[in-house]
Amino acid sequence: MKPLIAIAILLLVLGASSCRKFLEEEPQGFLTTSQFYTSPNQIKAAVDGAYKGLELPFVSVFLGLPLNEFYAFESLTGFSTNDFGTGDGEKVYQRLDVIDNQNPYLTNAYDAIYIPMENINSVIANISGTDIIDEATKNQYLGQLYFLRAYHYFRGVQLFGEIPLKTAPTEGIEDVTIPKALIERNYAQMVTDLTQAENLGLPWTDATGHVSLGAVKTLLAKVYITMAGFPLNKGEEYYRMAYEKAAEVISGGEFSLFSEYADLRNPANGNTGEHIFMIQRQKVIANNELHFAMLPSPGKTDPPISANNFFDPALRPTMEFYNSYEQGDRRIEEGAFFYTYAPGEVMNYKYWDSDAAASPPSAAHIPRLRYADLLLLCAEAKANADGGSTGDAVAVDAYYEVRKRAFPAEARPASILVNQVLKERFYEMAFEYHLWFDMIRTRKTLDVTSRQIVDLVGHKATTHLRVFQESDLLLPLPLMETQRNSKLNEPAE
Repeated sequence: MKPLIAIAILLLVLGASSCRKFLEEEPQGFLTTSQFYTSPNQIKAAVDGAYKGLELPFVSVFLGLPLNEFYAFESLTGFSTNDFGTGDGEKVYQRLDVIDNQNPYLTNAYDAIYIPMENINSVIANISGTDIIDEATKNQYLGQLYFLRAYHYFRGVQLFGEIPLKTAPTEGIEDVTIPKALIERNYAQMVTDLTQAENLGLPWTDATGHVSLGAVKTLLAKVYITMAGFPLNKGEEYYRMAYEKAAEVISGGEFSLFSEYADLRNPANGNTGEHIFMIQRQKVIANNELHFAMLPSPGKTDPPISANNFFDPALRPTMEFYNSYEQGDRRIEEGAFFYTYAPGEVMNYKYWDSDAAASPPSAAHIPRLRYADLLLLCAEAKANADGGSTGDAVAVDAYYEVRKRAFPAEARPASILVNQVLKERFYEMAFEYHLWFDMIRTRKTLDVTSRQIVDLVGHKATTHLRVFQESDLLLPLPLMETQRNSKLNEPAE
């Protein structure tokens, strides 16, 4: 955009006649989709390019500073503070203040859904009918793309509720001004995409970081359990479907928990073992900013604990949340999930990158779907399907596998309760951008004082100014978008 602005200014100086001449010239280097999708390598490049955008919630929106959707929205849970995020744009989330539709993070979050979506829809349309690649390869590409489309819509609907449903590339202005779709329609499209992807020949795992069958089934299980809860409230049938899909992943035997929490951060383990799906990063051209965003404030440690530390930390766990972990929990051992950098102060250690600490920047992949998440989902879904508790062996084993890593000496329970599993989710999945969505679908949260699962609406977190209200559980559509697309102000269709 900047080169175009510079050209426009120069043309104004030269005069209107020169401007007309410039505009009348024939373009010499414009590449259309019909010119691009002409070889297997180009098609592969287009599919790989569709992964661009997965990182948007996690990358900085301003000069590498710890300011983005992830840090802001994750603080809604009430379990962390963002010491750097002292502007009004960030404070409202940390304090659960009034979030109006002009908040800049809303636009960033909305763009992170639809900018990648436009690319994904275009690639699907352009390779669906091609005969340049063999059918098996085309099917695998489409399986990846259907997953990516469902992934973006899943996050978007959980954040905003009713949003436009768009499954074709933009051809004209009429394709831009489209109405909101009912939440159920969006979820139906996710299920369609993911069930299609299940049957398109994807491998169970993919060490290159591409979408695998395991990732597809895991995301489908998460979609089902979300549909079972709020706001659709489909209940028992969908809890059962979530359980069955999660059980398929477990019985597939392709994934396993790492024995040590440090293994979650080992670069050699990327896209393997416990990591079902990760956002791929590279040190130079696509680095990961999370390591440096979690570091303690300058001057807090001497010498500094990392080679690069210029600002206050984001997602610093509150001591109330940290202290609510049970004694003996291996997750609060030094260097597991947390690191004590000063008396009475801990930092988030989940995104620690030893390589980057010595030589920035970070090339660590960002975990998005983890086997521990899938195991707890399996246990929760079955306990709900069975009326609040279950003795089902698969579900109990799934819960116990996660619990035993944290408490190796603990005996396997004969049965489990829904709230028992939810509590484990809060401690296992903290700061991975899952808990807020769990809280929305269950309408439950963790009271760090009593260490019990309680109703979300009416509860006040330690970092918040007031109690949660029903109106807090969906974010407003950004004003900029409602001004661009007036149909967003109309009832969903």
